[in-house]
Amino acid sequence: MSFEAKRCGVQFSPPSIVLIYQHKDTKHVRKRIIPVRNFSKYSDCSLAAEGLKNNPRHRDYLDSVSHRQLEKLHIVLRDHMKGFSLEHSLASFRLDPEEDLNKLDDGELTRRKEQMDELFEKNRRHKDDPDFVYDLEMDFTKTSQEKCSWDEESDDGF
Repeated sequence: MSFEAKRCGVQFSPPSIVLIYQHKDTKHVRKRIIPVRNFSKYSDCSLAAEGLKNNPRHRDYLDSVSHRQLEKLHIVLRDHMKGFSLEHSLASFRLDPEEDLNKLDDGELTRRKEQMDELFEKNRRHKDDPDFVYDLEMDFTKTSQEKCSWDEESDDGF
């Protein structure tokens, strides 16, 4: 049997993944509620998503859902269990250019780098794209540069 996932979501009570899918042969659209068992606010979302995707009961249905999307849904569930709002959970998926990445732990840093790679690939222009220009030259206007005190002092010593 082959299924195509149309939409994914979460249900907080009881903690579940909701999948709207279409059967490819009959074209029927159905909803499947997949319970998330043995999951707490301390669980690893990546491992939980991998376990759910490899579960024999749900493997066929979740085949067209990416591991990254399942991980995001588990993060929303975990944040809800920790008492965070849905807006807080969704804001954690957006990249903040002012965020100091040096203060993040290894897992969170890896997640942010994966988000940056996804954004890069989404915005990347390939040779096959209709608006691709091979040797694009852009003129960036110079802004007035600030004078720093250490620039002036360094000339005296040499």
